[in-house]
Amino acid sequence: MAFGETSMPRARRRSSWALITRLYRETLHRQLLLLALSLGCMGVIASMATAYTYLMGPLVDRVFIAKDAALLWVLGGSVVAIFVLRSLASYVQGVLLTMLGQNIVLDTQKRLFGKLLHHDMDLFEARASGTLVGAFIYDVNLLRVTICNFFQRVGKDCLTVGGMLTLMFATDWRMAIFSIAAAPLSLLLLVRLGRKLRGVSLVCQEQIGDLTAFVTQALQGVRLIRAYRLEAVNAAGVETRARSVAGLLTETTRIEASVLPIFDGLGGLAMAAMIVYGGAQVVAQSMTPGTLLVFIGAVYGAYQPLRSLARVNIDLQTGLAAAERVFALMDRPVRQLSSEAAPALPRISGAVRFEGVGFSYGEDGARVLRDVDLVAPAGKVTALVGRTGTGKSTLLNLILRFHDPDEGRVLVNGADVRTVNLASLRDAVAVVSQEATLFDGTIADNIRLGRLEASPEEVADAALAAGVLDFAAALPDGLETRVGEQGTGLSGGQRQRVAIARALLKDAPILLLDEATSAQDAQSERDIQAALRRLMAGRTTIVAAHRLSTVREADVIHVLEEGELVESGSHEALLAEGGLYARLNALHGPVGALAPAMLTEAAPVPVEPR
Repeated sequence: MAFGETSMPRARRRSSWALITRLYRETLHRQLLLLALSLGCMGVIASMATAYTYLMGPLVDRVFIAKDAALLWVLGGSVVAIFVLRSLASYVQGVLLTMLGQNIVLDTQKRLFGKLLHHDMDLFEARASGTLVGAFIYDVNLLRVTICNFFQRVGKDCLTVGGMLTLMFATDWRMAIFSIAAAPLSLLLLVRLGRKLRGVSLVCQEQIGDLTAFVTQALQGVRLIRAYRLEAVNAAGVETRARSVAGLLTETTRIEASVLPIFDGLGGLAMAAMIVYGGAQVVAQSMTPGTLLVFIGAVYGAYQPLRSLARVNIDLQTGLAAAERVFALMDRPVRQLSSEAAPALPRISGAVRFEGVGFSYGEDGARVLRDVDLVAPAGKVTALVGRTGTGKSTLLNLILRFHDPDEGRVLVNGADVRTVNLASLRDAVAVVSQEATLFDGTIADNIRLGRLEASPEEVADAALAAGVLDFAAALPDGLETRVGEQGTGLSGGQRQRVAIARALLKDAPILLLDEATSAQDAQSERDIQAALRRLMAGRTTIVAAHRLSTVREADVIHVLEEGELVESGSHEALLAEGGLYARLNALHGPVGALAPAMLTEAAPVPVEPR
C-alpha cells in the first residue's frame, strides 16, 4: 500500500463535521461545565496578553519619551498583576482540560468495551485481539489528546488572536487589514494538507494495530517459536510491519512539517510590509513610536497563536482518523440480538434439541453442520463423538448462542434459544472446554468466577471435588496462589482442574464438557471422572469428546461425520449395529482416541474453528 492511500474507501469515510457532531452528541455534551470553565480561564489568559501588549504604548510614549516617572511604577505594578492572573488562569485551565480529557477516555473506553463484550463472536474470529486492543488504548487516547489540544488552541489561541486583532484595528485599521490579507491563502493550503494527513493517519493507525497484533501473538506463542526455531521468521515479520509504520509516520511528519514553513513565509512577507509602512508613518509623524510598537506587539502576539492554530486542522484530522476507527467498531452491526425483556429460560435440567440445524463460519466459510437433528434428554448424559472438525464444539457453541444457526433451531428446555433472555440462558449452562481459560489472579479468584457471591468454604468444596486441592496444598499460598497471565503458573492439567472446579461451583442445570479431561493423565482423569459423575447426577450433560473412554458410559451417543449425524444410541447398541462407532472402537479400543486419520476411507474435512 502506497503512502497516503487508505484502506477505507473514500465513499465510506465520514466527513469531519459528521465526526465532530457525533463526538459532541455522544461524549462532549456531558463535559460542558468543565469546558465552559476552561474557556473562561482561556479568556483571562487572552485578555492578559492583550493588556500587556497595550501597556507597551504608554511605556514608550509617556515614560521613555515624555519622561513620566510616576507612570513607570503604575505600569510595573500592572505587569505584575497581569502575569499573576495569567499564571493562575493557566494552571486552572490545564487541570480542567486534563479532567475533561480523562473523562472522555473513560466514557469512550467504557462504551467501546461494553460494545465489544456483547458483540458477535464473528468479530473476534475476524480480527486479531491486538487490533482491538490498539483501538481501545491507542486510538481512544489519541482522540483525548486531539480534543484537549483542539480546545486549548481554538479556545485560548482564538481568544488571544481576537484580542490582538481588536487592538490592531483600534490602533490603525488600514495596517490591520493589510496585515491579515494573506490569511485566506494560508487557510486554503492548511485545509488541503489536513485532508491528506487524515488519509495517511488512517492507514498508519491500521498498520500500528497490525504490528501490535503480530507482536502480541508472537509473545503469547514464544514457546512454539523457540521449539520450532521460528525466531528469524517472526523477527522478519516484525521488521516488515515496523518499517511500514515508520514510513507512514515519516510521511505524517513530512506533511505536518510543511505547515509552518508555508505559514511563516506568508507571515514574514506581511510583517515586512507592515514595518516598512508603519516606519514611514512614524517618520512622517502621523504615528507615534509607541503606537507603532503596540501594533507590532499586537501582530507578533497574534502571530504565535495563529502559528499554533495553523496546526489545528492537521492535528484534528489525525484525531478524527482515530475517532473513525473507534466509531467503526461501535457501529459494527450485531446480528445476535437479544432483548432484556425476553422471557427468562426456566432454570431446570431440561432437554436440549437440535432441529434441522445447518451452520458455516462466515459468509464464505466451509459448511460445518448439515441438517443435524438430535436430542440430549433431560437429566441424562449425551455424548458427541467424531473426528476433529466434525462439528462437536460448534454444537456446544450454538447452545450458548456464541453463534446462531444458518438453518433450523436450537431448543433448550423447549424454548428456542433466540427467543429467551440471553443472560438467563448462559446462567443455566456451565462449560468446561479443552482450553482452560484463567485470568491473572489467585486460584480461588478463578474458581469464584463460576459464582461471584460464593463463600470461601464453597470455593474450597469445589476445589476439593475437582482435585484442585491435591496440587494447591503443595503451593506456598494454597488457593490464594496467583496463577499468572493466562494461568501460566500452572500446568495444563492443573488449569483444567481449576476450570472444572469453576463449573462445579456454578452448579448450573445444564453442563457442557468439551474435551474436559483431555489434559489429564490416566490417574487424574479417573479422579476427575468421579467428580464429574457426582456433578452430572440429575443434570442435562452434553460431552463432546474424541476419546472413547470418556463417553462409553453416556446414556446417548451421537456420532458425527463431516458435519452430519450418522448414528445415535447407547454404547452397547452402537457396537451391536457394527457401524462407524463400532469400527472406531475396534480400531482404537475403549481407551483410544479418534485421531484425524482413524479411517483411511474417510475424506479429510476442514479443521473446526473453536
